Amino acid sequence: MDRNTFWGLFLILIILVGSTYLMQPSEAEIKREKQVQDSIARLKENPEKKNSTKTAIAVSTEAEKTIDTTTYTGPFGRAHSGNEERIVLENNLIKVNISTKGGHVESVELKKFKSYDGKPLIMFSGEQNQFGLNFTAQGTKINTQDLFFSPGTENTAQNAELRLFDSENRYIAYQYSLEKDTYKLGLTIKTEGLQGLVNQQKLTLNWQTQLSQKEKDLASEQRYSTAYFKPVDDDVDHLSVSEDDKKELNEGKIQWISFKQHFFSNVLVAKNGFDSGNLSVSIQTTPKIVKGFSAQMTLPFDATQSNTFPLEFYFGPNKFQTLQAQGYDIERQVDLGWGPLKYINRYVVIPVFDFLSGFNWSYGLIILVLTILLKVVLFPLTYKSYLSMAKMRVLKPEMDEIKAKVGEDNPTLLQQEYLKLYKKAGVNPLGGCLPMLLQLPIIMAFFFFFPNLFDLRQQNFLWMQDLSTYDNFFNFGFNVPFLGSHISLMCILMTISTLIYTYFNNQISGATGQMKYIGYIMPIIFFGVLNSYPAGLNYYYFLANLLTFGQQFMIRQFVDDNKIHAQIQENKKKPESEKKKSKFQQRMDEYMRQAQQQQKAKQGKK
Repeated sequence: MDRNTFWGLFLILIILVGSTYLMQPSEAEIKREKQVQDSIARLKENPEKKNSTKTAIAVSTEAEKTIDTTTYTGPFGRAHSGNEERIVLENNLIKVNISTKGGHVESVELKKFKSYDGKPLIMFSGEQNQFGLNFTAQGTKINTQDLFFSPGTENTAQNAELRLFDSENRYIAYQYSLEKDTYKLGLTIKTEGLQGLVNQQKLTLNWQTQLSQKEKDLASEQRYSTAYFKPVDDDVDHLSVSEDDKKELNEGKIQWISFKQHFFSNVLVAKNGFDSGNLSVSIQTTPKIVKGFSAQMTLPFDATQSNTFPLEFYFGPNKFQTLQAQGYDIERQVDLGWGPLKYINRYVVIPVFDFLSGFNWSYGLIILVLTILLKVVLFPLTYKSYLSMAKMRVLKPEMDEIKAKVGEDNPTLLQQEYLKLYKKAGVNPLGGCLPMLLQLPIIMAFFFFFPNLFDLRQQNFLWMQDLSTYDNFFNFGFNVPFLGSHISLMCILMTISTLIYTYFNNQISGATGQMKYIGYIMPIIFFGVLNSYPAGLNYYYFLANLLTFGQQFMIRQFVDDNKIHAQIQENKKKPESEKKKSKFQQRMDEYMRQAQQQQKAKQGKK
């Protein structure tokens, strides 16, 4: 070996020994690497533990030392890295998973309900839900959603506290609480020692969620899902249900916001109110995602002292009575219709339905009894309508004679002659329509009641597996214009019964011409509309038609056309002074007087 080779090898040896000594890891780094390797080993032994949850997790001093604070400087530097863990809060109704990353609710399971495919009903999970405070600390933008919280050492299955530390005496605390027999999850946010670190008057609470499909008909679920909100001093309002929408909430304090699906809601209540904010909803193109929701709400912040923000979540069903028990008018997000319809449903239909539900009958039987009670209450109007139409039918031959005599070229004169006949006979031509118009609000009220009735969800009756959605008795396997991908048998029965009802109604009223055929067109149109509506609604309309047939058959036994004709002839013989004029007849007299004056005026001009 020559001298140059020797010195080369000697220098290489020195480099190797020196690098080994200088680059050896510190004791803290050895412990951190050991924890990583242990975690990898545990995952290899049981991969399912990767997403497992832990209850009442305590962070040891050694675990805190593993947080790498050397890379991140500035506010909350120690919270930029850490180990994500999960805390479980659970009662007999819901199970809540809370992640230490962001300290937010990661998933919620409603234990007493299932999704349409029989799987556990998860309100949201994982990245679908984002929740955190946004603010600026010493010129640095902070989003608590991205930071690691430290769980408390005294957490239980009903209470948990997580803290986001800047230092030992500077932190933000999330205090969760879950009592028994409730869908409410309490959340109190506290800030401690942030004086000089955060210098602003408001904090922004950011909540974003994508809600997944829970019902069989995604289109229907989207139709009834949107964001709701309640101003402290105003009524509940909502965003659009049919398109993407956004609203600035800057007119007074906001009591609560809600990300509402068809039958389940995610509500956030601020007991002291949000100062302002903005709310948005968007239709998603991702498969099996109903809609996306976003809210940025502001909370008042005093930079000179500690702050406390009492909040409350509601994760539960949109059952009217359950929502009503939560307070804050949350039940008003159940769509019971507009105008008088919502009052009919809220103060009449719902109490009667709840009373019948107390007998523990099947919901098919409850709807039957409810329909019978409704028809009994409306029987006087039905009888009056039938009687008025029978009078018009008896007068029809005389009306045809007038039409043949006057002709159709002078409609004003023809109407005058008709009115004279009505007046002599003592018949109100609108007598058959007015009772039907009075029944219309109740019929329309049920159009809103049944699609939003949580009680019908996954309740079967006869061949209908779920009364809250359509019964796909015939499946095409592809979409057909106007119908969709199926045909509902109950909707077919409802349409057939409506057509039969229209036929007999025309026989009673004596309708002819265009009026006779319009009645046949409407049921066909409604068939296309109601084919995808709940089977419970079509079942109600079907029962209503059958009961109407029964009522008309019974009324027919007591109404004799010959007697009606004789009565009309007697009315004609009475002098005008003996006839008691109804308000309608008084209006007819005024109309005839005005028509005659107009006719004379026209003749005078000629």
